[in-house]
Amino acid sequence: MAIWLSLCGASLVVAYLLGSFPTGYIAVKQLKGIDIREVGSGSTGATNVLRTLGKGAGAFVLGIDCLKGVLAIALVYALFNFASNQDFIPPTVNLQLWQPWMVTLAGLAAILGHSKSIFLGFTGGKSVATSLGILLAMSWQVGLATLGVFAFVVAISRIVSLSSMTGAIAVSIFMVVFYQPLPYILFGILGGLYVIMRHRSNIERLLTGTEPKIGQILTTEPEQTA
Repeated sequence: MAIWLSLCGASLVVAYLLGSFPTGYIAVKQLKGIDIREVGSGSTGATNVLRTLGKGAGAFVLGIDCLKGVLAIALVYALFNFASNQDFIPPTVNLQLWQPWMVTLAGLAAILGHSKSIFLGFTGGKSVATSLGILLAMSWQVGLATLGVFAFVVAISRIVSLSSMTGAIAVSIFMVVFYQPLPYILFGILGGLYVIMRHRSNIERLLTGTEPKIGQILTTEPEQTA
């Protein structure tokens, strides 16, 4: 049992470290020589990279940040596939029961890593792209449905933050609609609330009508991401 618990703990640490990989920070530092946390919204995510470096860099960061979420969940699936053929797993351990809970914990760890990166002094982004990757790995139906909501709202509003928060709200609904297990529903609730919480400054700008649309530059001081 001790070996199994150690492996589970290690997978959560790796999920956090995957989430912590500072894609946006590295991209902007390498291509423009600046700290992205000191420009725009202060976030290291794809939207701020888009505003800073343009569509190509923004799409690249979006893809890698999404991949981080996919890998965090894939790691758990691989662990359980490995454990199913090992003798050190006690017969009392129900792997089918454990797996969705471990997937949920790994997803939350990756989200936390992206927004509180150990490599950036526990600052980071808003975990939207990483959350999408997690959802696609958890349930591709939920992931694609959430992406559809995001795309619809962004097409109408041209405001990424509003689209991200709408998607965060929709996740829990889609988890129920697609009959996902309880741990995944809890992930939708907790992860969605966390993403919305990370958009506090965006909510303030939306209420005052100063939130920039796609293609516009954020002229206010960088928000605190710590």
